[in-house]
Parts: sequence; structure tokens; C-alpha cells
Amino acid sequence: MNSRQRRGVILLLLSVLCALGAFAGVLSVINDVKSKVGPEVTAYRLKSDIAPYTALGTDQFEKISMPDRWLSENAVTDLGDIRGKIAVTTLREGSLLQSDMVVDQPELRPGQQEVAIMIDAATGVAGKITPGAAVNVYATFEGEREGAADQSRIIVTNAKVLDVGRLTALQPEENDRGRQPTDAVPITFALSAIDAQRITYAESFAQRVRLALVAPGGDADVPEQDRTYELAKDK
Repeated sequence: MNSRQRRGVILLLLSVLCALGAFAGVLSVINDVKSKVGPEVTAYRLKSDIAPYTALGTDQFEKISMPDRWLSENAVTDLGDIRGKIAVTTLREGSLLQSDMVVDQPELRPGQQEVAIMIDAATGVAGKITPGAAVNVYATFEGEREGAADQSRIIVTNAKVLDVGRLTALQPEENDRGRQPTDAVPITFALSAIDAQRITYAESFAQRVRLALVAPGGDADVPEQDRTYELAKDK
């Protein structure tokens, strides 16, 4: 190896050493930044303004990541924490969601009562009725006298569900031995006094009681003339 080749090898080695030194320097800077910033965690930011006392849903927020050390102690990191909550004040678009921005939704408003009835699991909305949901309550009745048409009636609209109990096996009444045991779910509603009477009457005397889940933000009102249905009158 002549002197020119040795110089080439030496320069090549120096270049490699310089590259390694630069790479080590970059890693050192990155590690230093990470040590100062810390690990990242999940947080949630408002997509748009939310008015006071509005019920909160997961679609109102976007998921973001940020350093844990920059996150306040009351920041919400799990959207499950907002279930059944409402906004305390106006929440502004782009704000980071924090626990002191929300409170529990009032269970009962003035004039309401808490009423629980058993709903046949086969005729309810299986697995889709949850606390906070709104439902319309349908009941089917036999004709009031012999020869009278059977009717389906909407007896309560926009009933708020407070709680959904566990599936329970019901045995038929002694005077109704021909029926098979059924599974039912206790569902608790927040209702006005008159709606509480309607729903308990239906539970006692209707052939079947069904729940129709109302879409969030949807209009649950049904005109009075459309609340009773008879097959013979359907044209």
C-alpha cells in the first residue's frame, strides 16, 4: 500500500468516525428532549363549541397525543368518564377536555318520577338500551269487548332510561300455565306522573310491551292521531 492509498484509508476512517460522532450527537439531543418532555399520553380536544347543560357524546371530541408532563391533573384521558355527563358552561372548540368542565346529568327533573318495569328481553331492543337513552314505549292490547279489534298503542314518547338491570328469568303466573318461562330485564325510567301511570298500566294489562330506541338528537314526538294502530284501518 503506497502513501496515497494510506491517506485515502485514513480519510475514510475519519469520515466514518465523524459520521458516528454526529449520529451519537443527534441521539443524545433526542434523548435529552425525551427526558425533558416525557412519555406521551392520550387526551381529547373539542371539535366544536358545546352549549351549557348539553349532554356529551364521544363524537364531540377528537383524540390527540401530548406529553404527560404537560397534561393537567384533571384532564380527561378516557371518554368513558363523560358518560351521563353534561357541560357546566360553554365549552369552546379546540379546548382540552377536563373533568371540571362537566358534571353528572340530573337524574330527575322537577315533576318527574323514577319508575321501573320488567321488559321482555325478546321484545325490547336487546343490548342496545343503555342508561341515558330515549325510547318510545309501545303496548298491544286485546279488543275491549268481543269482536273489537286488537290495538297497538304508543303510550309514552321520549322516555328517558335511567338504569338497565340484569336479565332475569320470569316464571308464568299460576293461572297462565300454558306459557313458557321468559327472560326479562328491569328498566328504570324518569317519567312524569301521567306517563308513569301509563307505563305501569301497560306492564300490568298489555299483551306485550316493546321499546323503540330513539336516535340521539332525533324527534321522538308522534302526532296523537298516529299513536293508535288497528290492522283493519291500515290502508
